[in-house]
Amino acid sequence: MSNAPYVIVGGGLAASKAAQTLRDEGFEGDLVVVTGEAHRPYERPPLSKDYLRGEADRSSVFTVDEDWYAQNAELRTGEPATGLDPARRRLTLADGSVLDYKKLLIATGSSPRPLPIPGADLQGVHLLRTVEQSDLLHAAIKDAERVAIVGDGWIGMEVAASARQLGREVTVFGLGAQPLERVLGPEMGLVFARLHTDHGVELLRRTQVAKILGEDGRAVGVATDDGRTVAADVVLLAVGATPNTGLAVEAGINLRPKELGGGIAVDGTLRTSGPDVWAAGDVASIPSVHYGRPIRVEHWQTALESGPHAAKAMLGDEAPYDKLPYFFTDQYDLGMEYLGFVAGPDAYDEVVVSGSLESLEFVAFWTKAGRVLAGMAVNTWDRMAEIEAIIRAPEPPTTADLQSFR
Repeated sequence: MSNAPYVIVGGGLAASKAAQTLRDEGFEGDLVVVTGEAHRPYERPPLSKDYLRGEADRSSVFTVDEDWYAQNAELRTGEPATGLDPARRRLTLADGSVLDYKKLLIATGSSPRPLPIPGADLQGVHLLRTVEQSDLLHAAIKDAERVAIVGDGWIGMEVAASARQLGREVTVFGLGAQPLERVLGPEMGLVFARLHTDHGVELLRRTQVAKILGEDGRAVGVATDDGRTVAADVVLLAVGATPNTGLAVEAGINLRPKELGGGIAVDGTLRTSGPDVWAAGDVASIPSVHYGRPIRVEHWQTALESGPHAAKAMLGDEAPYDKLPYFFTDQYDLGMEYLGFVAGPDAYDEVVVSGSLESLEFVAFWTKAGRVLAGMAVNTWDRMAEIEAIIRAPEPPTTADLQSFR
């Protein structure tokens, strides 16, 4: 087994960055990257933004050239991993072949959550996770007049903005009082609600979708449980994602409970309960040194940072992962960066704002018992280092300090 390769399972940014880091850190052994998708690993944020709008070509989503894999790793595309035996250090692929490994990284990401309602399988109903799904959605929106989006989280609202920028009529169906409420709370959710309504998006709040309406096998609209119907040529289901934990379940590797976000349980080095198995990216539930609890984050930055961290741990580094969750979005002329973690709308006392909500140039802070949990900068750049210092400060700032933050 000493000659067995290091194996990375995954087709996203965490897998790509882990592979690069292994080589950058001097690993000279055999390296195999296994992905169920038909191409080398890539990053996904453009799929709901500029790539979806046709403003960027496919090459822009890939993090490294094909030549890098040819020189540095065996890349096995279109081969989903279906089984894992940590005791024997064996990975089984969908074609029945078995791959022995010395150390393994699970970076399998997450999958769009299905919506079990009538009509969800009609032509014209879309999910968004892969580059092929983004291609299909782009083509559908291009030929459509009206787009319906079921779900008002990040993917739903980014696609709403892209569809409006392409000139389509858009209706968003959300369960909360405001879009993005589950992540940002109602105060900042209202900011995004105003942004979208100002750009002509119809927001239906506290609305449960009952079924997708169809004619001749194609979606033609959406019906809600209160009897309302909205016509649509294209329907996107964007009701969240589920971590791809199948390999861990197969192997008997520990998972986190759903109330803590689910995912594969890892320690500070991103090591799982399986011998010589690590996890990174969307699928990993990582203990936070700062917040004192495990956190699973489905965002680009976590993949960017946790993939390399796991790779270094596979080479013997014992440093704990101590990055604060970070994410960003671009919608219309709004650019936003967010740093920190708030467990939900009930997990903070207030949101303190410095700047102008009306002009969409501000920084917002979520606080609990005087402690700053997170900060968000809207159309205000290069503030993340300062916001991190505030979040980590041993002495919490006053409300007046936060209001005067410039």
